[in-house]
Amino acid sequence: MESGYLKLYRNGELGERIGKSHGLLEQCRLCPRNCGVNRLEDERGFCGVGALAEVASYSPHFGEESVLVGTDGSGTIFFCGCNLRCVFCQNYDISHQHPGSCYEMDDGQLAGVMIELQRQGCHNINFVTPSHLVPQILAALPIAIEHGLNLPLVYNSGGYDSPETLHLLEGIVDIYMPDFKFWQPETSKRYMKAKDYPEVARSALIEMQRQVGDLQIDSRRVATRGLLVRHLLMPGGEAETEEILRFLAEQISQDCYLNIMDQYRPCGRAAEFAEIASGIDPEQYRHAVDMAQSFGLHRLDTRDLGGLLKMLFRE
Repeated sequence: MESGYLKLYRNGELGERIGKSHGLLEQCRLCPRNCGVNRLEDERGFCGVGALAEVASYSPHFGEESVLVGTDGSGTIFFCGCNLRCVFCQNYDISHQHPGSCYEMDDGQLAGVMIELQRQGCHNINFVTPSHLVPQILAALPIAIEHGLNLPLVYNSGGYDSPETLHLLEGIVDIYMPDFKFWQPETSKRYMKAKDYPEVARSALIEMQRQVGDLQIDSRRVATRGLLVRHLLMPGGEAETEEILRFLAEQISQDCYLNIMDQYRPCGRAAEFAEIASGIDPEQYRHAVDMAQSFGLHRLDTRDLGGLLKMLFRE
């Protein structure tokens, strides 16, 4: 299956999208924060990133969902900065841009990273935390395409994505992988200073589903197109988990591919919030899986620890 961005490149539409996306940077409204800073002049708003993409690391990654990892890994590019900056972020140094954790890349360098990951045999290019860097990603694509890029593109976001930006990505992103974190506005306001997060995330997931549909998996058991949703379980968050699972089943699809994640641990500034200063009870994970299945959600990502270890330590 040919990725849609190749067709858009050939017919000139990709170039038009690049121009439109850069227009959003002049008074930045790429995401729902609508900071209004001129990032083309390297001004910085909530995300902390200016005109150029900032990258922390890139590599074939084997810790992602099995349908992204396959046999040769997901080609992850970990971007710096974030439009959520959760207090408990497990990549706190990257998302909050501590000195020495990030380095800038121009369009050619970012394209080179994509080509290198393809050369290493990765099954996809996985943009981690891309919401604030869509223009930079789009600008790098033609260069990468001219050097042979043809892998599916994964948009791995926190779910805080504006409709205007998502519309620019239609036909370009093959796999959307948002995390739906919180259902209650008060919770998202407390931990990410985004009271509108639940409403925004619901709208974003509906738009993502409209664009790419349910996750499609090829004969190698590798995802090629569609929506994959993550939900990170939080201490004391059972009621919000229930509402999120109900929403996915009733307003997205009972065939939605879902990863219920139980790897929460108190990172970043989590210790400052007593209610999230501990890990997850194993029973909470089992209960969440049971709830998902009771709503008819049946495509749940399962972890294959043995397979992962074989891939990590193969010769």
